[in-house]
Amino acid sequence: MLRLFCAYMKDTICTREFSIDDYDAAVELWKRVEGLEIAEGEDKESVARFLSRNPGLSRVATNGSAIIGVSLCGHDGRRGHIYHLAVHPRYQGVGLGKRLVQECFSGLRDAGIQRAIILVANDNARGREFWKRCDWEELSGALAMGKDVVAASPPMTNE
Repeated sequence: MLRLFCAYMKDTICTREFSIDDYDAAVELWKRVEGLEIAEGEDKESVARFLSRNPGLSRVATNGSAIIGVSLCGHDGRRGHIYHLAVHPRYQGVGLGKRLVQECFSGLRDAGIQRAIILVANDNARGREFWKRCDWEELSGALAMGKDVVAASPPMTNE
């Protein structure tokens, strides 16, 4: 069931669950937002799998038929994760990003998740400031690391 939440800022701006049908518009928005990088594993098929594993958690904001905000949200059963929060530049600074995050948190709470994590690029000063204004804390002593699974070598042994 798609629930519509009309935002407080304008009658024409509403939020709802992200559907895979929103994918192309979301990618176009992600490309427009400074500091957001689209990486491997974010093709339509991969995002469809993500959405099916995390039903109801990802959100879009619309103004009429135009998608003006997106947030991918999911969890691993222990920690929530928010990916690719993006608000169209014309709509930044009016609370829309914060609203999308609050809606993601509502879904995470309903799923029994107590803490969420985000990754913000070191050179994304604007993004870092947004998250700090939303009371997120930088995790000192933590370093994000990654490795491609497809190209991974066989497991290491204790030899």
